[in-house]
This record gives sequence, C-alpha cells and structure tokens, in this order.
Amino acid sequence: MDLKDLMYRADLMAGQKILITGGGTGLGRVMAEAALLLGAQVVIAGRRIATLEATAAELEAAHGGCVIPLACDIRDPDSIEAMLDGAWQGRAPTGLINNAAGNFISRTEDLSPKGFDAVANIVFRGSFLTTLACGKRWLAAGDRASVVSIVTTWVWNGSPFVVPSAMSKAGVAAMTQSLSVEWGGRGIRFNAIAPGPFPTEGMTARLKPGEGSDAYADMSANPIGRVGRMPELANLAVYLLHPGSEYVNGQVIAIDGGDFQATGGNFSGLRSWTDDQWREARTSIRKTDAKQNSATPDN
Repeated sequence: MDLKDLMYRADLMAGQKILITGGGTGLGRVMAEAALLLGAQVVIAGRRIATLEATAAELEAAHGGCVIPLACDIRDPDSIEAMLDGAWQGRAPTGLINNAAGNFISRTEDLSPKGFDAVANIVFRGSFLTTLACGKRWLAAGDRASVVSIVTTWVWNGSPFVVPSAMSKAGVAAMTQSLSVEWGGRGIRFNAIAPGPFPTEGMTARLKPGEGSDAYADMSANPIGRVGRMPELANLAVYLLHPGSEYVNGQVIAIDGGDFQATGGNFSGLRSWTDDQWREARTSIRKTDAKQNSATPDN
C-alpha cells in the first residue's frame, strides 16, 4: 500500500497506538499497514508468531515505524492478558480492531460441535474476551479509546451455510451497540465495519472453495460492479479509530458497494448445490486447512 492510496495526511495517526487481532495476514495486515503509514505504532496479535514476525519485519522495512508482533490465542483469557501486558508496554493502545476470525461454508446439518466451536470461540467469545480485557485496563486508567470490530452484513439478515459465523458476528454487533452506551460516556466508543467482498486467500479458499482466481470474476449483481479495494476498507477503519470521529458511536457500517441492498449479501444462492458439490467443497476446504495447518485462520 502507498500513502497516496489513503485519504489522509501522512501524520494523521501520530501519537496513536493500534492493537489488531489477526493482524498478520489478510484484512488485519491491510489495516495495520494503513495505521503504520499514517504514523501510528501498531501491535499485531495472532496465534502464529512466525507469520506475525514476518509481517512486522516486512511492514517496517517498507514504511519504517514500529510494528510489534505478539502471540495470542484469543480463545484463552490467560493468553489475552499475557499479550496485553506486552501491548501496554510503553503506553496503552488507543484503539483495538477485533479482526481475528474463522469461517467456512457448510450445510448446517453437516456441522459438528467442534466445527461450530472453531468459529464461535474465536469470533464471538474471543472478540468479547479481548474487548473486555482491554476495556478493564482503559477504564481503570481513565483512558479514551476506540474499538472497531469487523463483522458482516449478515448481522442484519442472517446467512444460510455460514450459520456459526452469522450467529457470532451478530453477537459482536450486539456487543458493539451495547457497550457503546455502557462505556461511551466513559471515553470508550464502539463501532463495527461490515465489509462486502474484499477477497483474501484464506477467505476465498473457505467461502468459495475450488474457484480460485475466478471466485469473484462476475460481480454484475453488485451495484458498483466490482469487489472492494483494500485501501477503501483501510480508510474507513482509520476514520473510526481516529479521535476526530468521536461522535460516531454504536454504528455498524457496511462497505460493500450496495451489495446487501441488491442481493442480501449472503450465501442463499447455495441452496441449489447438490450433494456432490458439497462433498467437493468439504474436500477443498480440508486441503486448505491441511496446507495452512490450521482449521481457522487468523483472519
């Protein structure tokens, strides 16, 4: 990413410190790079420390600044606290992005409890535990902060074939709205971003298995006629994190080109899939999981 891809002056985030879960790859890395380019110190957290360290080194080499990689399993409260001890070194973060997630398409009758937990324990439970742990520290110190959570447009209408994600993201949206009232007057505000298609390798492999580079070739149903561009998402995240947007609180903001209004933005189209297509999808997803040695990626 280049500074010209962003809407803001180069020093907009100077003095800010942003913590991003799932910050080593995908959307998390994009938002980390944007915050770094604009002068913030960035902390990226996730389960794969080697990936985080590589990302930190690459971003610092490209842009300078400071990116701190910290290992964390957000399903584990003790792991979160250990990570936050590192994130709070020097100065407290001024912003948190709940980005870590996991998802895959499946007929709901084919899900096991383990499959449900693989998504819900990260997206629903992990986002809450991370937010709670940060919030306690901010409130105790009287700090001001902004929390931005990455959800989906399915929080408004649900989605077949990704039910664990739809349920979990809806819970995160409810957390956003609830805590915006409970903690907003104490200096901590909450908003969420509901992206449409912003393809990443991990997302495409699990939500459009086997389609590869052709997965988003036809975007004619989207009013804008294309997928999202990563700087567009970064611009929105930076806006919500910055103190200048303080009056924006408790909102879930879609960035999808109008896809939700036009199509519902979910997986209802998979109702026509045959048993063979679902078997092929499961096989493709399992191959992806084996390749990455993880059933649920950081983002």
